Amino acid sequence: MTVAASAGEKILILDFGSQYTQLIARRLRELEVYCEILPYHAKKEAIRAANPAGIILSGGPASVHEKGSPRPNDFVYEAGVPVLGICYGMQLLVELHGGKVVPSKKREYGHADLEIVADSPLFADLPKHLQVWMSHGDSAERLHNGFRVDARTGSAPYAAISDEGKRQYGIQFHPEVVHTPLGSKVLENFARRICRFEKRFSMAGLLESQVKAIREQVGDGKVVCALSGGVDSTVAATLISKAIGKNLYCVFVDTGLLRHGDRDRAEKVLGQELKLNLKVVDASKLFLGRLKGVSDPERKRKIIGKTFIDIFNAEAKRIKGVTFLAQGTLYPDVIESVSVHGPSVVIKSHHNVGGLPKKMNLRLVEPLRMLFKDEVRRLGKELGISAELLGLHPFPGPGLAIRVLGAVTPALLNTLRSADLIMREELKASGWYDKVWQSFVVILPSVRSVGVMGDGRTYENTVVVRSVDSRDGMTADWSRLPHDLLQKISSRIVSEVKGVNRVAYDISSKPPATIEWE
Repeated sequence: MTVAASAGEKILILDFGSQYTQLIARRLRELEVYCEILPYHAKKEAIRAANPAGIILSGGPASVHEKGSPRPNDFVYEAGVPVLGICYGMQLLVELHGGKVVPSKKREYGHADLEIVADSPLFADLPKHLQVWMSHGDSAERLHNGFRVDARTGSAPYAAISDEGKRQYGIQFHPEVVHTPLGSKVLENFARRICRFEKRFSMAGLLESQVKAIREQVGDGKVVCALSGGVDSTVAATLISKAIGKNLYCVFVDTGLLRHGDRDRAEKVLGQELKLNLKVVDASKLFLGRLKGVSDPERKRKIIGKTFIDIFNAEAKRIKGVTFLAQGTLYPDVIESVSVHGPSVVIKSHHNVGGLPKKMNLRLVEPLRMLFKDEVRRLGKELGISAELLGLHPFPGPGLAIRVLGAVTPALLNTLRSADLIMREELKASGWYDKVWQSFVVILPSVRSVGVMGDGRTYENTVVVRSVDSRDGMTADWSRLPHDLLQKISSRIVSEVKGVNRVAYDISSKPPATIEWE
């Protein structure tokens, strides 16, 4: 289920496989410009149905001069709306109009100085020199059919081009990344000045449209909701409850993979405070039984996903008339799980996306599927959910199973829970919990080391503390927590958690690492 928007009130992004495509959407949403992503091969009917105010062609790993390189439907250029090509998208515009694209003599990866050499609405209210981020191995060598040069760099004489008569624009650099400091202004100029996009994307408008969309999708049907107690599923459940009331049946599953206090908080906040129609199912033995001896992280995720669905199918059969399953799936989950839009690389499966079976008895209701984490929190605020609940750190659907590296056992889970609780207590006591995006502990059962406690030798487990700063989970940097705070966390874990004698701190960023270890 996608976010509803009125016809002509969105920018359409066609994805050619760039890892930056979703950042284009992020930047536009930050500018209160509603946008959606479709695969580069979207058919004429899908593009026409979207009725966009403008179209953006993303970057991608292919070369336009290679045989079989991706091409959009010709309707993109015939739809009568402005087009902006970014990197590979620009090269498509050059090739389409009789120009020439060749492998660059000097490839550009990194910062570059962009000199604007012509008046263009794309660069309105911007200085003549911009710091931009380049990432390309091909370049335009010749323009044709009405296109002109608008900007250049030392290595790219055609760094920005346009044909204002056709309302087609191309830029070789990436305006969506933070390394292009004024890149958001370029995107804003395209949306507001060139596409004349006037509507403002707001959470109040989104709430209204989503309630309507849920009612249209569900009708008089009943929905069973996979409620984890985290921000995503809570916002999804509250939104659906607003749309269909008591026809929503929330099921909280105790998987045996939860943190200390998760179940108690769910029963208190979700059932009593938010007054959701809540049922708690203890399935810990089933989950741990199916995970016994399983070390591969992808197998863990698949097993957990299937077990969730088995439970919800069983619960749904007990409720007459249930035909829908609600989930708090977010955009980054979809992006990392499957190449839904373009030829991008699958990073890892998420239990509520890649873990779903091909045949399922329930139809999905996923009202947050096109939203990023910060947008979900803003929507939750609009719904009246408490700041304390909305401020909870993200917790993965597979739970602690993917924070125990290797096979999951009850003993390791208990050790991990104790260490995780200490870390959260110290972050909250120091005021750092609300300053970071996410913090958690990972246990490394296969990494045992020698230690000394009292006068005796120990040979025990190592745990790793992970804390990251992010805006939407797509990229992340490790948190610069104070040394005295890290020392206190480490000291308490080693002193209070039996079976652990060493604590490490993860200083990896995403990319190249992911936030979770598995």
